[in-house]
Amino acid sequence: MTEIGIVGGGVLGLVLGLRLRQQGHEVTILEGEQSVGGLASADSIGDVRWDRFYHVILGRDRQLLSLIEEIGLGDRMRWGATRTGFYVDGTWYSMSSALDFLRFPPLSLLQKFRLGATILGASRVRDWRALEEVTAIEWLTRWSGRATVEAIWLPLLRSKLGPNAEEASAAFIWAIIVRMYGARQPGIQQHEAMGYVAGGYDTILPALRQHAEQAGVHIRTGFRVSEVRQLNDGAVVLGRHGEILDVGRVILTTPCGTASALCPQLSTEEHARLRRVVYQGVVCPSYLLKRPLKGYYVTNITDRGLPFTGVIETTALVNPAELGGRHLVYLPRYLAQDDPVWGMSDADIAEEGFRGLQRMIPDLTDKDRVAHRVARARDVLAVSTRRYSADLMPPMSTSLPGVSIVNSAQIAHGTLNVDETIALATRAASALAPGLHSNTPAVLHA
Repeated sequence: MTEIGIVGGGVLGLVLGLRLRQQGHEVTILEGEQSVGGLASADSIGDVRWDRFYHVILGRDRQLLSLIEEIGLGDRMRWGATRTGFYVDGTWYSMSSALDFLRFPPLSLLQKFRLGATILGASRVRDWRALEEVTAIEWLTRWSGRATVEAIWLPLLRSKLGPNAEEASAAFIWAIIVRMYGARQPGIQQHEAMGYVAGGYDTILPALRQHAEQAGVHIRTGFRVSEVRQLNDGAVVLGRHGEILDVGRVILTTPCGTASALCPQLSTEEHARLRRVVYQGVVCPSYLLKRPLKGYYVTNITDRGLPFTGVIETTALVNPAELGGRHLVYLPRYLAQDDPVWGMSDADIAEEGFRGLQRMIPDLTDKDRVAHRVARARDVLAVSTRRYSADLMPPMSTSLPGVSIVNSAQIAHGTLNVDETIALATRAASALAPGLHSNTPAVLHA
């Protein structure tokens, strides 16, 4: 049995710790914040609490749905049929059914046929590795044609990746297509089946933490790690306030740049590889409103010039009664690391976002806004570029026998979501198992 210290108490760290504990290991999770959850955590907006960033559960999210059952929340799942919108040249369009697709004015009949063939063809691809050899733009142009790429695909890629859009591999867009295509039910209407747990992640995370602790996982919040070092046959975690954790193994679930900074003993080559991974960040204002918008769960925006890259009307799925009868809207804006928006104040971001929403919905007034908040995350998504898994994706093992890295950059071809995160944690627990060996119990020094 090995004593394991896990740095990071997001969903990845929690599920990884739980699975390793279920293998019989002693596990301590160290989280710098005062609560667990990371990107999935909730926060207050007005007089209610809901997810800081938008999340949704699809019927094909087997790992997440299984975990929800495991932690005793299966009876709190709520499902609904949602609608998808597009905002093109100042006009809203529905893209929620096959008939909507056929009527979609921005594309010709031939362009619609090629777009449909692209989505259907991608949904049938099983081996994504060959898609890493070409960029998403190259692959989409081959299948959909340049006009459709310019009108639809490139704006959507820019909405997720900003200036990195043209660097992403075809594996990136393939993963998005497969995930979202799997949300649709057969038939002419093809409504998207989406779900959530009543109460959002403010319900899920406490239940997951309790389940892990009942299994014997030790969770320490407010522990900010300053350094991780190999020592003899084990490893040492140093806290910023002088704490020392002696363990047999340390697993970092932090972003690549943070992992590099925390582990000075890694080789020059390892540091270089970790620092070459390009992360996309997000700034996401959200608004509690007195009224609904257009009733689309997600609206994709192809117009440039708006201060956000999509509109997520959460209460098109979530019952507004859970939010005091109000309506919750997110306006995500995906950014490169050097974007000047990072320097803007929360107040300015929230104001700019609301004014942009008013451009789209002219009858939306200041009196309709009850409350707002702004969430930021610098390292949300590792950009899947050409040959990413071979050249950039960090391996779990390091040159330090007592130190491993398990983070979302190891989701080689996927779009980051909670289901993929849980799947990674489960794979990592199995992959690391053969290398774990008996060590002396951990000792925490104040």
